[in-house]
Amino acid sequence: MKFNFKGIRFSTWLYFLGFSISIMMLLGFLLVVFIKPYYRDDRIRTVDMISGTLESLLMKEDVTRNDIESAARTVIGNNVCAIIYNENGKDIYYPPDSLGQLCMLDKQITVGDLTYTIKDDPRKIIEMIKNENPFSVTLFSEYTGTEMLLYGKQIRTNLANYYLILNTPLEPIESYIDFIMNQYLYIAMIVILIALVVAFFLAKNISQPIVKMKDEANKLAQGNYDAHFETNSFSEINDLASTLDDATEKLSKVNDLRKDLVANVSHDIKTPLTMIKAYAEMIKDISGDDPVKRNEHLDVIIQESDYLDKLVSDMSELSKLQSGVIEINRDNFDLKECADSVILLLSQAIKEKNIDLVLEMDDCIVYADQIKISQVIYNFLSNALKYSDDYARITIRIIDSENNVRLEVSDTGNGIAPEVLPYIWDRYYKVDKNFNRSVNSTGLGLAIAKAILEAHKAHYGVESKLDEGSTFWFELSKDYEEDE
Repeated sequence: MKFNFKGIRFSTWLYFLGFSISIMMLLGFLLVVFIKPYYRDDRIRTVDMISGTLESLLMKEDVTRNDIESAARTVIGNNVCAIIYNENGKDIYYPPDSLGQLCMLDKQITVGDLTYTIKDDPRKIIEMIKNENPFSVTLFSEYTGTEMLLYGKQIRTNLANYYLILNTPLEPIESYIDFIMNQYLYIAMIVILIALVVAFFLAKNISQPIVKMKDEANKLAQGNYDAHFETNSFSEINDLASTLDDATEKLSKVNDLRKDLVANVSHDIKTPLTMIKAYAEMIKDISGDDPVKRNEHLDVIIQESDYLDKLVSDMSELSKLQSGVIEINRDNFDLKECADSVILLLSQAIKEKNIDLVLEMDDCIVYADQIKISQVIYNFLSNALKYSDDYARITIRIIDSENNVRLEVSDTGNGIAPEVLPYIWDRYYKVDKNFNRSVNSTGLGLAIAKAILEAHKAHYGVESKLDEGSTFWFELSKDYEEDE
């Protein structure tokens, strides 16, 4: 398998590795830059601490051997050399120092204009401490090539005065720096090695489900709607897989709908075209000279042509609504008056079937597109008429609530099975597959109503029970604009 250097696996691995190396380089830079100033500050704090410890020792009235040994351990353990003189310049405390040859107390130093050795001539440093208490000066050690701190302090007690002198390096020696850097390099290599392994498994864990999704997506692109997108431990990938599974399911439904659409459109167009052709041939061959027969045949041709015209118009309108091309022009209007105008349009059909029309409506102002809502009511009522027997009852009801207005169209027909309800809003879907085509019905009425209501962002639905009838409803907002 060819490795993809532009793939998400390699990119994730490379970014993670680069990030780890960058962090280690930053730590190394900070270590090199700040080790000397940090060491200097630490030495100064250490000298202050040791100074306090030795001063406490001198202030005690009964000093034990343990006190002296504890002070010595503190001095030695902190890499400091120390000495204490009395007023006469005699050293009364000089513990072993850990600096050894690096200690400046027994070596020649230059302070100002004076060059001398502290242990050989302690009175000079004592005079300096008397003039400046506490006394501190930075010296350069030729032995280490680093700066050294020389610190002096006068300690006054009830019995006598003492002079404490401390010496410690202010910079880490080269061997110490080399040790730290060697340890850092080992640590950096271990961290980068761990980062390589972690980055590899992390990149694999991220990329593997995406690669599988790509393979399943290729199946989907080829029309295989059995594709399934697996989830893993990442919530974003889980969300993507869920979205793709949902899209696959919807595409499968769209594919089925497309097949039904082609079959239904083909049938609905082919039938009137066949009849138009047949009756045209009949006029030509049989009824051309018979005015009565000719007019009957021409009426059929006109009727079928009207059906085709309405079918094309409904398909065009539905397409525009679903694509968002048609704008919704909202305005204030009375929903009852809108329903009355629709009832008037369908009054002839209501009379022909002797329908008992029950109206439970009061005046109620809504804010919507009146023409489009009229079309929804028309489609709901004509659908109820289509599936109602003669002498059946149809009820149109307007329910006024605090924020919304609900319109219901109920019939007492055969009702709709529960498993069918989710599909009745699809174009060309027929509850009764044996239902005969009518010139006034193209099978797009409920699909158009759905598109109009969704463009209004209105709630809508249907409630139905077999052998009891159906109720189609929608709700419109009462948040209307005040008249100027």
